[in-house]
Amino acid sequence: MKKTQNLNKINLFEGLSEEQLIKLESIAIARELVKGEQVFAAGDEAKGFYSIEAGKVKIYRESLSGKEQIIHIFGPGEIFGEVPVFQGSSYPASAVTLTKSTLLYFSRERFEKIIREDPGLAMSMLALLSGRLRQMVNHVAALSLAEVPSRLASYLLLLKSTQNSSILELDLPKGQIAAYLGTIQETLSRVFKKMNQQGLIRVERKTIEIIDADSLELIASGEEQL
Repeated sequence: MKKTQNLNKINLFEGLSEEQLIKLESIAIARELVKGEQVFAAGDEAKGFYSIEAGKVKIYRESLSGKEQIIHIFGPGEIFGEVPVFQGSSYPASAVTLTKSTLLYFSRERFEKIIREDPGLAMSMLALLSGRLRQMVNHVAALSLAEVPSRLASYLLLLKSTQNSSILELDLPKGQIAAYLGTIQETLSRVFKKMNQQGLIRVERKTIEIIDADSLELIASGEEQL
């Protein structure tokens, strides 16, 4: 498969012409990383951004006490690290691979040269950044306003959508899911158990089957309590 076909699967580059993709291909640098390898650390100078061809990457921050807060998990076709790049600042959070991953690196200097010559690509970047801002606002609102069952229901429905299946492979250990949802593992386990007992989900060792998506939708929206 040509690399330009892979680039077209990246959300930032969807719908671009073959000519535009060839320009982007010329500046992309492939990186192969093992599971648990750091991509960048909070405070590093943001000299470029990344897209994911294969694998998963966790974006997180650590408090002074060492507590980890997961900001987002990115998968194939998504980009990360782009906001500080175009602010000319440092990365505000760290990134680490959750699985063996193949990344494409785009330097700020070379990418900016391309978008100065191509307003269509600049508009695509603007649309992506607007969507990313909305995503972050929704996540912060969910953490601050919603109860844990609502947060978990929303998370499971998101996995159902992204994996296009009712049988979900958890993309994180439960301890990290708890951190992402702003709770602790013991509380998360109790909510999982209650959802299982009420017939909303079926919990297996490494998978979760969604049995009653409609009820999860109501719990996620706050219209029903668990």
